[in-house]
Amino acid sequence: MHINHEFNPEAIQGAQQETVCIKVPKVFDWVTRQVDVPLISQRGLLTEVFPGCTLPTGITTQDVAKFGTVECFLSDEFGKPLDPLDEGSICCVEITQPGGRQDVQVTLPTGEVVTLQKVKVLKKGFVTVVLKVLPTVCEKPIICCVTKPFQVAEKFFLCAPPGTFLQCHITDFECDAQLIFFPCTGTNGTDEFQLDISINMCQDIQMEAMVKLEILADFCQPRPELPFECPPRPFPPQCPTVFPG
Repeated sequence: MHINHEFNPEAIQGAQQETVCIKVPKVFDWVTRQVDVPLISQRGLLTEVFPGCTLPTGITTQDVAKFGTVECFLSDEFGKPLDPLDEGSICCVEITQPGGRQDVQVTLPTGEVVTLQKVKVLKKGFVTVVLKVLPTVCEKPIICCVTKPFQVAEKFFLCAPPGTFLQCHITDFECDAQLIFFPCTGTNGTDEFQLDISINMCQDIQMEAMVKLEILADFCQPRPELPFECPPRPFPPQCPTVFPG
């Protein structure tokens, strides 16, 4: 197949410049910050830490402590994995304050005093922790899981005058889980476990408003389509010494 890539760049012609009015979001302020979610911790029997988790006959809590591994990931409330960077995977909203955003006097490193607004932001979602146990006596791993909600509230001092709105983007997300074994510490000497979940994320926080701008611009035009020529159809070689005779 042959494609002709040769075309004349001058054939791509722009329209005459005109003054146009466009509606676009204007960024009034933009900061980045890492946030650490308060530690999520639960201690109790294995069936309390992982509800519905049952061990087969012959498998003990000591086997869980010795062979168990845990992993943590962002999910929905039903345990379905989510991409942390996808829009809406983590709910990020502004917390409405009585009387609106408060003005705050802030001194810049240059010594200049400016007026900013206090913006409160809430982030919340769900994480799922999966426990896998593969003792030497088992052919298949024992899998238990639990889904936990999380939330964290923060305050920012931003240029956020009336009419601006919050735009929040998660740019990085990490979830780590650890299962700690406490032998014979429960009622009647039962074994207990403690599940600790730590979450941290990076975020872009922007205050925006829709504005109308008058600009001098060129209107875009489509370029000419690249010419394409179908190659001749090849035929298999014949055997003239055999056929036709």
